[in-house]
Amino acid sequence: SSVGLASRRTATRLPSSHWTRRHGAMQEPPPGAARPESPGPSAAPAGAAAAWLGALRFDNRALRSLPLDPSEENVPRQVPGACFSRVRPSPVQSPRLVAMSLPALALLGLEPPAAGALEELEAEAALYFSGNRLPPGAEPAAHCYCGHQFGSFAGQLGDGAAVYLGEVLSPRGERWEIQLKGAGLTPFSRQADGRKVLRSSIREFLCSEAMFHLGIPTTRAGTCVTSDSKVVRDILYDGNPKNERCTIVLRIASTFIRFGSFEIFKPTDEYTGRKGPSVNRNDIRIQMLNYVISTFYPEIQQAYSDNSVQRNAAFFREVTKRTARMVAEWQCVGFCHGVLNTDNMSIVGLTIDYGPFGFMDRYDPEHICNGSDNAGRYAYNKQPEICKWNLGKLAEVLVPELPSEISELILEDEYDAEFERHYLQKMRKKLGLIHLELEDDDKLVSELLETMHLTGGDFTNTFRLLSSFSGDLDPLKLEDFLEKIATQCASMEELKVAFRPQMDPRQLSMMLMLAQSNPQLFALIGTKANINKELERIEQFSKLQQLTAADLLSRNKRHWKEWLQKYRVRLEKEIESVSNADVWNAERVKIMNSNNPKYILRNYIAQNAIEAAENGDFTEVREVLKRLENPFEETEDLTEVQEDQEEETVAAAAVCAPVTSSKLPYSSKPPLWASELCVT
Repeated sequence: SSVGLASRRTATRLPSSHWTRRHGAMQEPPPGAARPESPGPSAAPAGAAAAWLGALRFDNRALRSLPLDPSEENVPRQVPGACFSRVRPSPVQSPRLVAMSLPALALLGLEPPAAGALEELEAEAALYFSGNRLPPGAEPAAHCYCGHQFGSFAGQLGDGAAVYLGEVLSPRGERWEIQLKGAGLTPFSRQADGRKVLRSSIREFLCSEAMFHLGIPTTRAGTCVTSDSKVVRDILYDGNPKNERCTIVLRIASTFIRFGSFEIFKPTDEYTGRKGPSVNRNDIRIQMLNYVISTFYPEIQQAYSDNSVQRNAAFFREVTKRTARMVAEWQCVGFCHGVLNTDNMSIVGLTIDYGPFGFMDRYDPEHICNGSDNAGRYAYNKQPEICKWNLGKLAEVLVPELPSEISELILEDEYDAEFERHYLQKMRKKLGLIHLELEDDDKLVSELLETMHLTGGDFTNTFRLLSSFSGDLDPLKLEDFLEKIATQCASMEELKVAFRPQMDPRQLSMMLMLAQSNPQLFALIGTKANINKELERIEQFSKLQQLTAADLLSRNKRHWKEWLQKYRVRLEKEIESVSNADVWNAERVKIMNSNNPKYILRNYIAQNAIEAAENGDFTEVREVLKRLENPFEETEDLTEVQEDQEEETVAAAAVCAPVTSSKLPYSSKPPLWASELCVT
């Protein structure tokens, strides 16, 4: 998917890519760029970097185990009967490193460089992890997969911009697949150009690492490399395209095989008429199951080696549970993926493919992070049910190797129970409920979220603040805490922006009449949910017009006081169950602060880093990375970001009047201009 930032006032359709190598024409390397070299002595790095990149030990099991496309023609085309097609990364001009994650690179056996060698190693990293050169042992290829996109089967998709380099064996015996995302055309690029730009690449790089350090299963990002090669993108979809820098991210995971990898076997879809390129190839389905289970679920392979149906059932059960736990973790940090298509679901339960994602600021259960998701299919509160739906689509394409009556039973028995168990377990930790598991705990959590919703509480900062609530009955201490938590509630200005009507009154009136007079036509151009949401916005906005700031503060404090009384009662039950209240409280605070992050990748933080990088300054990207590598630490902010934003930032996202100049730490609620950021 193409990821861009735009004003909410602009159209949200995705741009059609229309730059290099259209219709399969081969792209020559730009001036100053080296062609990718074949593995062997000529590709070996020199100097201090030789020992560093020489640590990469490739063992490309996927290419040995799964069928390869016999054609090496690198033009957009259907690829039947194969899981991979051999490709070559397209070189870029003057690659240079934006940032690298040393913890992620250490997975591959690439240890932090000596102080004097850093500059040379950064240059080598840019050369090799841009795709301009191939490390010895790499076998570049693109993976074939299909997918259901926004509920409809799209047919063949595949790695349209990502190139598998191979699998690296770490010194600890771990196997890591590495990919270059944005490395140019493949047979799966369709009408696109196989490139990614600085904006989307910085977001993917930072979020991959942020999620890992939050403790959430995810793919990793080792490097982000930009270049002087350009592609054209219409950022605001307003007919004013501009040149943007080609940028490549080194992605790392145990595997990038996804649910959609098995959908290449899907028969003709009754709604779209599309089918997988390898329909009726059950032999390849068996190969893929054998490869995935033996490589990534070896304990299941060992336990059921003599019964393939039981083995496949155990595999599907484990994928179901991992997926349920993953999305429970998302819900607990307010993470929205944005494009939960089946081709963006990992077969090993990782968060994969960071596009128009977003961490929720003001708590809204119906929050939509993707500006292109007009119907709200992938809204925050719908993520658990969508992941379950996606698992159902995976189950369909495992037939006949896993009969549907077995997979359906597994899905119904396991998914909801695993999600609810993991979600409540995590929420108890976030609330410091560490000794007792009481029946009403889920109600306490629901009432907390409802209070956040009513007051517009900042999801991350509200949870973080709760560790400082002592439960003391002293009215002065309670009032002091209420003052603090009120600062994390939405201001009058924020609420007016959030509930500002989005339809012209005449358009709304027409839609309402159409819904009554011609429901069939109305269904083609609008939804009842969208109309109801607009009516709710109008009602809320009208109420806000009659509310003073003092009234809002008083109302918010009242809501929080009611919930805190319930929370205090629950904490008292914890205290009654322990012998030493002081030891318990210290443990409670420690657990809460290690489960409630201080720092997340808010959209406005990413946007500031992107704007600096687009002006040639990568310092902010690297500073943000440092903060995201330690999300739970109470550290002083090394750098601060300006709340004041001039209207020039429209070029990337913000449309707002300048506000009073002040500085915000990375842990701050977003400034008002950030409400205009829209990721598509």
